[in-house]
Amino acid sequence: MKLLAPKPGWTARADVIVVGSGVAGLTTALQVRTFGLSVLLVTKARVDAGSTKWAQGGIAAALGPGDSPGQHEKDTLDAGAGLCDHKAVEVLVSEGPEAVRKLIARGAVFDKEASGEIALTREGGHHRNRILHAGGDATGAEVSRALLAAVHDDDGIEVVEHALVLDALKNSEGSVCGVTLHVIGAGTRDGVGQGLARAVVLATGGLGQVFAQSTNPPVSTGDGVALALRAGADVADVEFIQFHPTVLWLGDGSQGQQPLISEAVRGEGAYLVDDDGVRFMVGLHPLAELAPRDVVSIASMHHMNKTGAHHVWLDVRHIEGFTERFPTIYASCLAHGIDPLKQLIPVAPASHYASGGVRVDLNGRTTVPGLYACGETACSGVHGANRLASNSLLEGLVFSARIAGDISQNTASFSEAVIVQEPTILLDPASRKALQESMSRGAGVLRSKNSLIETEGVLANIATHSSVAPCVEAWETTNLYQLAQVIVKSALTREETRGSHWREDFPEQNKTWLKRILQHLDIEGNWSTKFQEVVNK
Repeated sequence: MKLLAPKPGWTARADVIVVGSGVAGLTTALQVRTFGLSVLLVTKARVDAGSTKWAQGGIAAALGPGDSPGQHEKDTLDAGAGLCDHKAVEVLVSEGPEAVRKLIARGAVFDKEASGEIALTREGGHHRNRILHAGGDATGAEVSRALLAAVHDDDGIEVVEHALVLDALKNSEGSVCGVTLHVIGAGTRDGVGQGLARAVVLATGGLGQVFAQSTNPPVSTGDGVALALRAGADVADVEFIQFHPTVLWLGDGSQGQQPLISEAVRGEGAYLVDDDGVRFMVGLHPLAELAPRDVVSIASMHHMNKTGAHHVWLDVRHIEGFTERFPTIYASCLAHGIDPLKQLIPVAPASHYASGGVRVDLNGRTTVPGLYACGETACSGVHGANRLASNSLLEGLVFSARIAGDISQNTASFSEAVIVQEPTILLDPASRKALQESMSRGAGVLRSKNSLIETEGVLANIATHSSVAPCVEAWETTNLYQLAQVIVKSALTREETRGSHWREDFPEQNKTWLKRILQHLDIEGNWSTKFQEVVNK
Protein backbone atom coordinates (compact mmCIF):
# COMPACT_ATOMS: atom_id res chain seq x y z
CA MET A 1 0.00 0.00 0.00
CA LYS A 2 1.24 3.47 -0.91
CA LEU A 3 0.11 7.06 -0.56
CA LEU A 4 -1.46 8.44 -3.71
CA ALA A 5 1.22 10.75 -5.10
CA PRO A 6 2.68 11.96 -8.42
CA LYS A 7 5.62 10.09 -9.92
CA PRO A 8 9.03 11.31 -8.72
CA GLY A 9 10.40 14.07 -10.91
CA TRP A 10 13.95 14.22 -9.56
CA THR A 11 16.53 11.99 -7.85
CA ALA A 12 19.09 12.56 -5.09
CA ARG A 13 21.66 10.06 -3.80
CA ALA A 14 23.61 9.56 -0.59
CA ASP A 15 25.06 6.61 1.32
CA VAL A 16 22.45 7.06 4.04
CA ILE A 17 19.15 8.93 4.14
CA VAL A 18 18.12 10.16 7.59
CA VAL A 19 14.54 11.39 7.89
CA GLY A 20 14.07 13.78 10.79
CA SER A 21 16.10 16.51 12.49
CA GLY A 22 15.52 15.98 16.19
CA VAL A 23 18.09 14.54 18.56
CA ALA A 24 17.78 11.07 16.99
CA GLY A 25 18.11 12.23 13.39
CA LEU A 26 20.88 14.78 13.93
CA THR A 27 22.96 12.44 16.09
CA THR A 28 22.51 9.58 13.62
CA ALA A 29 23.68 11.81 10.77
CA LEU A 30 26.76 12.92 12.72
CA GLN A 31 27.58 9.38 13.81
CA VAL A 32 27.22 8.08 10.24
CA ARG A 33 29.68 10.72 9.11
CA THR A 34 32.32 9.38 11.53
CA PHE A 35 32.48 6.33 9.23
CA GLY A 36 33.01 8.47 6.13
CA LEU A 37 29.53 7.90 4.67
CA SER A 38 27.57 10.68 3.01
CA VAL A 39 24.18 11.69 4.44
CA LEU A 40 21.01 13.19 3.00
CA LEU A 41 19.14 14.65 5.98
CA VAL A 42 15.48 15.19 5.16
CA THR A 43 13.31 17.25 7.48
CA LYS A 44 9.65 18.17 7.24
CA ALA A 45 9.77 21.85 8.13
CA ARG A 46 12.74 23.94 9.17
CA VAL A 47 15.61 21.87 10.48
CA ASP A 48 14.95 23.07 14.05
CA ALA A 49 11.15 22.65 14.10
CA GLY A 50 10.83 19.17 15.64
CA SER A 51 9.99 18.02 19.17
CA THR A 52 13.56 18.06 20.51
CA LYS A 53 13.76 21.81 20.94
CA TRP A 54 10.54 21.74 22.99
CA ALA A 55 11.96 19.27 25.53
CA GLN A 56 12.08 21.15 28.82
CA GLY A 57 13.07 18.57 31.40
CA GLY A 58 16.43 17.19 30.39
CA ILE A 59 18.46 14.05 29.80
CA ALA A 60 18.63 11.20 32.30
CA ALA A 61 22.04 9.60 32.86
CA ALA A 62 23.79 8.03 35.82
CA LEU A 63 26.50 10.65 36.24
CA GLY A 64 26.00 11.82 39.82
CA PRO A 65 27.68 10.67 43.03
CA GLY A 66 26.04 7.57 44.47
CA ASP A 67 24.18 6.84 41.25
CA SER A 68 24.79 3.92 38.91
CA PRO A 69 23.50 2.45 35.65
CA GLY A 70 21.98 -0.33 37.74
CA GLN A 71 19.85 2.14 39.71
CA HIS A 72 18.84 3.92 36.51
CA GLU A 73 17.91 0.53 35.06
CA LYS A 74 15.69 -0.31 38.04
CA ASP A 75 13.78 2.97 37.78
CA THR A 76 13.32 2.45 34.03
CA LEU A 77 12.03 -1.08 34.53
CA ASP A 78 9.67 0.01 37.30
CA ALA A 79 8.15 2.73 35.11
CA GLY A 80 7.84 0.31 32.18
CA ALA A 81 5.43 -1.87 34.17
CA GLY A 82 6.88 -5.24 33.15
CA LEU A 83 7.12 -4.69 29.40
CA CYS A 84 10.64 -3.28 29.05
CA ASP A 85 13.14 -5.32 27.09
CA HIS A 86 15.85 -5.78 29.74
CA LYS A 87 18.69 -5.99 27.23
CA ALA A 88 17.58 -2.75 25.59
CA VAL A 89 17.40 -1.04 28.98
CA GLU A 90 20.89 -2.29 29.85
CA VAL A 91 22.17 -0.76 26.61
CA LEU A 92 20.41 2.54 27.36
CA VAL A 93 21.67 3.02 30.90
CA SER A 94 25.19 1.60 30.42
CA GLU A 95 25.95 3.47 27.18
CA GLY A 96 24.04 6.58 28.26
CA PRO A 97 26.78 8.37 30.22
CA GLU A 98 29.27 8.11 27.34
CA ALA A 99 26.60 9.28 24.88
CA VAL A 100 26.02 12.37 27.04
CA ARG A 101 29.76 13.03 27.23
CA LYS A 102 29.93 12.83 23.44
CA LEU A 103 27.06 15.34 23.21
CA ILE A 104 28.97 17.70 25.50
CA ALA A 105 32.06 17.25 23.32
CA ARG A 106 29.92 18.31 20.35
CA GLY A 107 29.21 21.60 22.08
CA ALA A 108 26.14 21.15 24.27
CA VAL A 109 26.35 23.27 27.43
CA PHE A 110 24.45 22.11 30.52
CA ASP A 111 23.67 24.02 33.68
CA LYS A 112 26.29 23.79 36.41
CA GLU A 113 26.44 24.12 40.19
CA ALA A 114 28.52 26.85 41.80
CA SER A 115 31.27 24.24 42.19
CA GLY A 116 31.45 23.81 38.43
CA GLU A 117 29.91 20.34 38.46
CA ILE A 118 26.96 19.63 36.15
CA ALA A 119 23.72 20.36 38.00
CA LEU A 120 21.48 17.32 38.33
CA THR A 121 17.82 17.33 39.28
CA ARG A 122 15.11 14.71 39.74
CA GLU A 123 11.90 13.93 37.89
CA GLY A 124 8.98 11.53 38.32
CA GLY A 125 9.93 7.87 38.74
CA HIS A 126 13.61 8.59 39.46
CA HIS A 127 15.07 7.80 42.89
CA ARG A 128 18.25 9.76 42.22
CA ASN A 129 19.11 13.22 40.95
CA ARG A 130 20.27 12.29 37.44
CA ILE A 131 18.60 14.79 35.07
CA LEU A 132 20.94 17.13 33.20
CA HIS A 133 19.30 20.36 32.07
CA ALA A 134 20.25 23.47 30.13
CA GLY A 135 18.93 27.01 30.40
CA GLY A 136 16.82 25.85 33.32
CA ASP A 137 13.97 24.44 31.27
CA ALA A 138 15.32 24.75 27.73
CA THR A 139 17.37 21.56 27.46
CA GLY A 140 15.97 20.48 24.12
CA ALA A 141 16.70 23.84 22.57
CA GLU A 142 20.34 23.65 23.68
CA VAL A 143 20.75 20.07 22.47
CA SER A 144 19.23 21.01 19.12
CA ARG A 145 21.48 24.09 18.83
CA ALA A 146 24.67 22.13 19.49
CA LEU A 147 23.82 19.29 17.10
CA LEU A 148 22.65 21.64 14.33
CA ALA A 149 25.89 23.59 14.56
CA ALA A 150 27.85 20.38 14.11
CA VAL A 151 25.66 19.32 11.16
CA HIS A 152 26.02 22.67 9.41
CA ASP A 153 29.81 22.43 9.75
CA ASP A 154 29.88 19.05 7.96
CA ASP A 155 29.99 19.21 4.16
CA GLY A 156 29.15 15.51 3.97
CA ILE A 157 25.60 16.13 5.22
CA GLU A 158 23.14 17.63 2.76
CA VAL A 159 20.05 19.03 4.48
CA VAL A 160 16.74 19.18 2.63
CA GLU A 161 14.19 21.25 4.54
CA HIS A 162 10.41 21.45 4.04
CA ALA A 163 10.35 17.88 2.74
CA LEU A 164 7.58 15.47 3.72
CA VAL A 165 8.64 11.83 3.38
CA LEU A 166 5.98 9.74 1.63
CA ASP A 167 6.88 6.08 1.11
CA ALA A 168 9.80 3.67 1.09
CA LEU A 169 11.39 2.48 -2.15
CA LYS A 170 12.54 -1.13 -2.45
CA ASN A 171 14.92 -2.97 -4.75
CA SER A 172 14.32 -6.28 -6.49
CA GLU A 173 15.23 -8.19 -3.32
CA GLY A 174 12.69 -6.33 -1.19
CA SER A 175 15.23 -4.25 0.71
CA VAL A 176 14.60 -0.56 1.28
CA CYS A 177 16.84 1.50 -0.99
CA GLY A 178 15.36 4.96 -0.65
CA VAL A 179 12.24 7.04 -0.15
CA THR A 180 9.87 9.24 -2.09
CA LEU A 181 9.40 12.72 -0.69
CA HIS A 182 7.66 15.97 -1.44
CA VAL A 183 9.66 19.17 -1.15
CA ILE A 184 7.46 22.15 -0.37
CA GLY A 185 8.35 25.42 -2.05
CA ALA A 186 10.27 26.66 -5.03
CA GLY A 187 13.76 25.38 -5.79
CA THR A 188 15.70 22.90 -7.86
CA ARG A 189 14.08 20.08 -5.88
CA ASP A 190 10.47 21.10 -5.91
CA GLY A 191 7.57 18.69 -5.71
CA VAL A 192 7.77 14.89 -5.46
CA GLY A 193 11.16 13.26 -5.96
CA GLN A 194 13.12 10.28 -4.76
CA GLY A 195 16.18 9.79 -2.62
CA LEU A 196 18.25 6.64 -3.16
CA ALA A 197 20.62 5.27 -0.54
CA ARG A 198 22.21 2.16 0.91
CA ALA A 199 20.13 2.53 4.08
CA VAL A 200 17.26 4.67 5.35
CA VAL A 201 16.89 5.79 8.97
CA LEU A 202 13.49 6.99 10.19
CA ALA A 203 13.78 9.53 13.01
CA THR A 204 10.58 11.48 12.41
CA GLY A 205 9.58 11.80 16.06
CA GLY A 206 6.15 11.36 17.51
CA LEU A 207 2.52 11.16 16.48
CA GLY A 208 0.92 13.51 19.00
CA GLN A 209 -1.26 15.19 16.38
CA VAL A 210 -3.40 12.04 16.21
CA PHE A 211 -5.07 13.53 19.32
CA ALA A 212 -6.90 16.84 19.69
CA GLN A 213 -4.53 18.18 22.37
CA SER A 214 -0.82 17.42 22.44
CA THR A 215 2.48 18.83 23.61
CA ASN A 216 3.93 17.87 20.22
CA PRO A 217 4.54 20.47 17.49
CA PRO A 218 2.30 20.55 14.39
CA VAL A 219 4.84 18.51 12.38
CA SER A 220 4.38 15.46 14.65
CA THR A 221 2.02 13.46 12.47
CA GLY A 222 3.85 10.13 12.75
CA ASP A 223 4.98 10.11 9.13
CA GLY A 224 7.85 7.69 9.76
CA VAL A 225 5.74 5.10 11.58
CA ALA A 226 3.07 5.28 8.86
CA LEU A 227 5.72 4.90 6.13
CA ALA A 228 7.16 1.86 7.92
CA LEU A 229 3.71 0.31 8.24
CA ARG A 230 3.06 0.68 4.51
CA ALA A 231 6.54 -0.74 3.81
CA GLY A 232 5.58 -3.92 5.69
CA ALA A 233 7.48 -3.29 8.93
CA ASP A 234 6.09 -4.46 12.27
CA VAL A 235 5.03 -1.87 14.84
CA ALA A 236 4.74 -2.58 18.55
CA ASP A 237 3.52 -1.10 21.85
CA VAL A 238 1.50 1.60 20.06
CA GLU A 239 -1.30 1.35 22.63
CA PHE A 240 1.06 2.92 25.16
CA ILE A 241 0.58 6.62 24.51
CA GLN A 242 2.00 8.68 27.33
CA PHE A 243 -0.17 11.59 28.36
CA HIS A 244 1.75 14.28 30.20
CA PRO A 245 -0.14 15.12 33.38
CA THR A 246 0.79 18.80 33.61
CA VAL A 247 -0.02 20.58 30.37
CA LEU A 248 -1.27 24.15 30.59
CA TRP A 249 -5.07 24.04 30.24
CA LEU A 250 -6.21 26.51 27.59
CA GLY A 251 -9.90 25.64 27.55
CA ASP A 252 -12.07 22.74 26.41
CA GLY A 253 -12.07 23.89 22.79
CA SER A 254 -8.31 24.18 22.45
CA GLN A 255 -6.66 22.24 19.60
CA GLY A 256 -3.15 21.31 18.54
CA GLN A 257 0.05 21.97 20.45
CA GLN A 258 -0.40 22.94 24.11
CA PRO A 259 2.22 24.48 26.43
CA LEU A 260 4.01 21.91 28.58
CA ILE A 261 4.72 22.42 32.27
CA SER A 262 7.80 20.25 32.71
CA GLU A 263 7.92 17.36 35.15
CA ALA A 264 11.02 19.02 36.52
CA VAL A 265 8.72 21.60 38.14
CA ARG A 266 7.30 18.83 40.31
CA GLY A 267 10.85 17.60 40.77
CA GLU A 268 11.60 20.95 42.40
CA GLY A 269 8.65 20.56 44.76
CA ALA A 270 5.46 21.74 43.00
CA TYR A 271 2.15 20.40 44.30
CA LEU A 272 -0.87 19.11 42.39
CA VAL A 273 -4.09 20.25 44.05
CA ASP A 274 -7.81 20.19 43.37
CA ASP A 275 -10.30 23.06 43.54
CA ASP A 276 -10.24 22.84 47.34
CA GLY A 277 -6.46 23.03 47.50
CA VAL A 278 -6.10 19.36 48.50
CA ARG A 279 -3.01 17.48 47.28
CA PHE A 280 -4.86 14.51 45.79
CA MET A 281 -1.69 12.57 44.87
CA VAL A 282 -0.67 12.20 48.52
CA GLY A 283 -1.62 8.69 49.63
CA LEU A 284 -2.19 7.46 46.08
CA HIS A 285 1.49 6.70 45.44
CA PRO A 286 4.65 6.70 47.61
CA LEU A 287 6.20 9.38 45.39
CA ALA A 288 3.02 11.52 45.37
CA GLU A 289 3.42 14.16 42.63
CA LEU A 290 6.62 12.47 41.47
CA ALA A 291 4.89 9.20 40.62
CA PRO A 292 5.34 7.97 37.01
CA ARG A 293 3.43 10.01 34.48
CA ASP A 294 0.77 7.43 33.77
CA VAL A 295 -0.12 7.26 37.47
CA VAL A 296 -0.41 11.04 37.75
CA SER A 297 -2.37 11.44 34.49
CA ILE A 298 -4.87 8.72 35.39
CA ALA A 299 -5.28 10.08 38.92
CA SER A 300 -5.89 13.57 37.53
CA MET A 301 -8.48 12.32 35.03
CA HIS A 302 -10.29 10.28 37.68
CA HIS A 303 -10.33 13.27 40.01
CA MET A 304 -11.63 15.52 37.22
CA ASN A 305 -14.33 13.04 36.28
CA LYS A 306 -15.38 12.61 39.91
CA THR A 307 -15.62 16.32 40.63
CA GLY A 308 -16.73 17.53 37.21
CA ALA A 309 -13.66 19.79 36.98
CA HIS A 310 -12.13 20.53 33.60
CA HIS A 311 -8.60 20.62 35.01
CA VAL A 312 -6.58 20.39 38.21
CA TRP A 313 -4.06 22.90 39.56
CA LEU A 314 -0.28 23.08 39.91
CA ASP A 315 1.02 25.14 42.82
CA VAL A 316 4.56 26.50 42.41
CA ARG A 317 4.20 29.59 44.61
CA HIS A 318 6.45 28.17 47.33
CA ILE A 319 9.36 27.28 44.99
CA GLU A 320 12.30 29.64 45.49
CA GLY A 321 14.03 30.87 42.35
CA PHE A 322 11.24 29.64 40.08
CA THR A 323 11.77 32.32 37.41
CA GLU A 324 15.49 31.55 37.16
CA ARG A 325 15.06 27.78 37.14
CA PHE A 326 12.11 27.77 34.71
CA PRO A 327 12.28 30.93 32.59
CA THR A 328 10.53 29.40 29.57
CA ILE A 329 7.62 28.06 31.61
CA TYR A 330 7.33 31.34 33.51
CA ALA A 331 7.14 33.30 30.25
CA SER A 332 4.62 30.85 28.80
CA CYS A 333 2.34 31.21 31.82
CA LEU A 334 2.55 35.00 31.69
CA ALA A 335 1.74 34.94 27.97
CA HIS A 336 -1.50 33.12 28.84
CA GLY A 337 -2.47 35.52 31.61
CA ILE A 338 -1.22 33.49 34.59
CA ASP A 339 1.36 34.69 37.11
CA PRO A 340 2.65 31.43 38.64
CA LEU A 341 4.31 33.31 41.49
CA LYS A 342 0.90 34.47 42.68
CA GLN A 343 -1.63 32.12 41.07
CA LEU A 344 -2.26 28.41 40.69
CA ILE A 345 -1.59 27.04 37.20
CA PRO A 346 -4.51 25.16 35.55
CA VAL A 347 -3.23 21.87 34.09
CA ALA A 348 -4.72 18.77 32.44
CA PRO A 349 -3.28 15.68 30.70
CA ALA A 350 -2.50 15.87 26.96
CA SER A 351 -0.79 13.42 24.62
CA HIS A 352 2.94 13.69 24.95
CA TYR A 353 4.97 10.66 23.90
CA ALA A 354 4.52 7.40 22.03
CA SER A 355 6.34 4.64 23.92
CA GLY A 356 5.76 2.32 20.96
CA GLY A 357 6.56 2.63 17.29
CA VAL A 358 8.41 0.73 14.59
CA ARG A 359 9.79 -2.44 16.16
CA VAL A 360 13.59 -2.50 16.06
CA ASP A 361 16.42 -4.60 17.45
CA LEU A 362 19.33 -3.34 19.55
CA ASN A 363 20.96 -1.87 16.43
CA GLY A 364 17.84 -0.06 15.24
CA ARG A 365 17.02 -2.51 12.45
CA THR A 366 13.33 -2.88 11.58
CA THR A 367 11.82 -6.09 10.23
CA VAL A 368 12.38 -4.79 6.66
CA PRO A 369 16.01 -4.97 5.40
CA GLY A 370 17.65 -1.61 4.80
CA LEU A 371 15.18 0.28 7.01
CA TYR A 372 16.16 1.56 10.46
CA ALA A 373 14.28 3.59 13.05
CA CYS A 374 15.46 5.65 16.01
CA GLY A 375 14.03 7.79 18.79
CA GLU A 376 10.31 8.20 19.32
CA THR A 377 9.60 6.68 15.90
CA ALA A 378 11.05 3.37 17.10
CA CYS A 379 10.04 0.73 19.62
CA SER A 380 13.38 -0.43 20.98
CA GLY A 381 11.77 -1.93 24.08
CA VAL A 382 13.40 0.48 26.54
CA HIS A 383 10.16 2.21 27.55
CA GLY A 384 7.83 -0.75 27.93
CA ALA A 385 4.35 0.34 28.94
CA ASN A 386 5.44 3.78 30.09
CA ARG A 387 8.56 5.87 29.42
CA LEU A 388 10.54 7.03 32.41
CA ALA A 389 10.96 10.82 32.40
CA SER A 390 13.92 12.17 30.41
CA ASN A 391 14.85 8.81 28.89
CA SER A 392 13.66 10.02 25.47
CA LEU A 393 16.58 12.27 24.54
CA LEU A 394 18.93 9.64 25.95
CA GLU A 395 17.40 6.94 23.75
CA GLY A 396 18.03 9.06 20.67
CA LEU A 397 21.67 9.59 21.64
CA VAL A 398 22.42 5.96 22.50
CA PHE A 399 20.69 4.10 19.69
CA SER A 400 21.73 6.52 16.94
CA ALA A 401 25.33 5.56 17.64
CA ARG A 402 24.47 1.86 17.40
CA ILE A 403 22.57 2.41 14.14
CA ALA A 404 25.52 4.23 12.57
CA GLY A 405 27.88 1.45 13.59
CA ASP A 406 25.58 -1.22 12.17
CA ILE A 407 25.17 0.65 8.88
CA SER A 408 28.93 1.08 8.54
CA GLN A 409 29.40 -2.68 8.77
CA ASN A 410 26.39 -3.83 6.79
CA THR A 411 25.68 -1.25 4.11
CA ALA A 412 24.72 -2.77 0.81
CA SER A 413 25.76 -1.36 -2.53
CA PHE A 414 23.50 1.11 -4.27
CA SER A 415 20.53 -0.47 -6.01
CA GLU A 416 17.75 0.89 -8.16
CA ALA A 417 14.19 0.97 -6.94
CA VAL A 418 11.68 -1.41 -8.47
CA ILE A 419 8.28 0.08 -9.13
CA VAL A 420 5.53 -2.29 -8.01
CA GLN A 421 1.87 -1.64 -8.63
CA GLU A 422 0.24 -1.38 -5.22
CA PRO A 423 -3.11 -0.11 -3.94
CA THR A 424 -3.00 3.58 -3.01
CA ILE A 425 -4.71 5.53 -0.26
CA LEU A 426 -5.42 9.22 0.26
CA LEU A 427 -8.02 10.70 2.60
CA ASP A 428 -9.82 14.03 2.68
CA PRO A 429 -7.89 16.42 4.97
CA ALA A 430 -11.21 17.87 6.15
CA SER A 431 -11.70 14.73 8.28
CA ARG A 432 -8.64 15.42 10.43
CA LYS A 433 -10.49 17.27 13.22
CA ALA A 434 -13.11 14.52 13.60
CA LEU A 435 -10.30 11.94 13.77
CA GLN A 436 -8.41 13.84 16.47
CA GLU A 437 -11.47 14.53 18.61
CA SER A 438 -12.60 10.90 18.36
CA MET A 439 -9.16 9.63 19.40
CA SER A 440 -9.02 11.97 22.40
CA ARG A 441 -12.52 11.00 23.46
CA GLY A 442 -12.34 7.22 22.96
CA ALA A 443 -8.65 6.26 22.94
CA GLY A 444 -7.15 8.86 25.28
CA VAL A 445 -6.11 8.60 28.93
CA LEU A 446 -9.13 6.44 29.90
CA ARG A 447 -10.35 3.72 27.52
CA SER A 448 -12.95 0.97 27.38
CA LYS A 449 -14.24 -1.52 24.85
CA ASN A 450 -17.25 0.70 24.14
CA SER A 451 -15.21 3.89 23.70
CA LEU A 452 -12.70 2.16 21.43
CA ILE A 453 -15.41 0.54 19.27
CA GLU A 454 -17.07 3.93 18.93
CA THR A 455 -13.75 5.36 17.77
CA GLU A 456 -13.38 2.52 15.26
CA GLY A 457 -16.75 3.52 13.84
CA VAL A 458 -15.61 7.10 13.36
CA LEU A 459 -12.43 5.90 11.65
CA ALA A 460 -14.43 3.62 9.35
CA ASN A 461 -16.54 6.58 8.30
CA ILE A 462 -13.45 8.71 7.71
CA ALA A 463 -12.08 5.99 5.42
CA THR A 464 -14.98 6.60 3.02
CA HIS A 465 -13.92 10.22 2.48
CA SER A 466 -11.13 9.78 -0.03
CA SER A 467 -9.25 12.53 -1.82
CA VAL A 468 -7.92 12.57 -5.36
CA ALA A 469 -5.87 15.73 -4.91
CA PRO A 470 -2.47 14.88 -3.40
CA CYS A 471 -1.25 17.57 -1.01
CA VAL A 472 0.59 17.79 2.29
CA GLU A 473 -2.63 18.05 4.31
CA ALA A 474 -4.11 14.93 2.67
CA TRP A 475 -0.89 12.92 3.13
CA GLU A 476 -0.67 13.91 6.81
CA THR A 477 -4.33 13.09 7.43
CA THR A 478 -3.87 9.68 5.82
CA ASN A 479 -0.84 9.00 8.03
CA LEU A 480 -2.84 10.01 11.12
CA TYR A 481 -5.71 7.76 10.05
CA GLN A 482 -3.47 4.70 9.70
CA LEU A 483 -1.81 5.45 13.04
CA ALA A 484 -5.21 5.86 14.71
CA GLN A 485 -6.23 2.49 13.27
CA VAL A 486 -3.24 0.66 14.71
CA ILE A 487 -3.49 2.39 18.11
CA VAL A 488 -7.17 1.48 18.49
CA LYS A 489 -6.59 -2.12 17.33
CA SER A 490 -3.85 -2.62 19.90
CA ALA A 491 -5.81 -0.87 22.67
CA LEU A 492 -8.78 -3.16 22.02
CA THR A 493 -6.56 -6.24 21.99
CA ARG A 494 -4.85 -5.52 25.33
CA GLU A 495 -7.57 -6.37 27.85
CA GLU A 496 -5.83 -5.09 30.97
CA THR A 497 -4.55 -1.89 32.52
CA ARG A 498 -0.78 -1.48 32.35
CA GLY A 499 1.42 1.61 32.32
CA SER A 500 -0.03 4.32 30.11
CA HIS A 501 -2.75 2.01 28.77
CA TRP A 502 -5.79 2.25 31.06
CA ARG A 503 -8.87 0.12 30.37
CA GLU A 504 -11.82 1.11 32.56
CA ASP A 505 -13.40 -2.30 31.86
CA PHE A 506 -10.17 -4.16 32.74
CA PRO A 507 -8.74 -2.03 35.58
CA GLU A 508 -6.12 -4.54 36.79
CA GLN A 509 -2.81 -5.79 35.40
CA ASN A 510 -2.98 -9.34 34.08
CA LYS A 511 0.22 -11.39 33.91
CA THR A 512 -1.06 -13.16 30.80
CA TRP A 513 -0.47 -9.83 29.02
CA LEU A 514 3.25 -9.72 29.78
CA LYS A 515 3.81 -9.70 26.04
CA ARG A 516 4.24 -7.23 23.25
CA ILE A 517 1.52 -6.70 20.63
CA LEU A 518 2.89 -6.40 17.08
CA GLN A 519 0.78 -5.10 14.21
CA HIS A 520 1.44 -5.60 10.50
CA LEU A 521 -0.13 -4.07 7.38
CA ASP A 522 0.18 -6.03 4.13
CA ILE A 523 0.42 -4.70 0.60
CA GLU A 524 -3.37 -4.94 0.15
CA GLY A 525 -4.10 -2.98 3.31
CA ASN A 526 -5.02 -5.96 5.52
CA TRP A 527 -4.04 -5.96 9.20
CA SER A 528 -2.61 -8.88 11.18
CA THR A 529 -1.64 -9.17 14.85
CA LYS A 530 0.98 -11.29 16.57
CA PHE A 531 2.55 -11.40 20.01
CA GLN A 532 6.13 -11.31 21.23
CA GLU A 533 7.28 -12.42 24.66
CA VAL A 534 9.12 -9.77 26.61
CA VAL A 535 12.87 -10.44 26.76
CA ASN A 536 13.88 -10.69 30.42
CA LYS A 537 17.19 -11.53 32.01
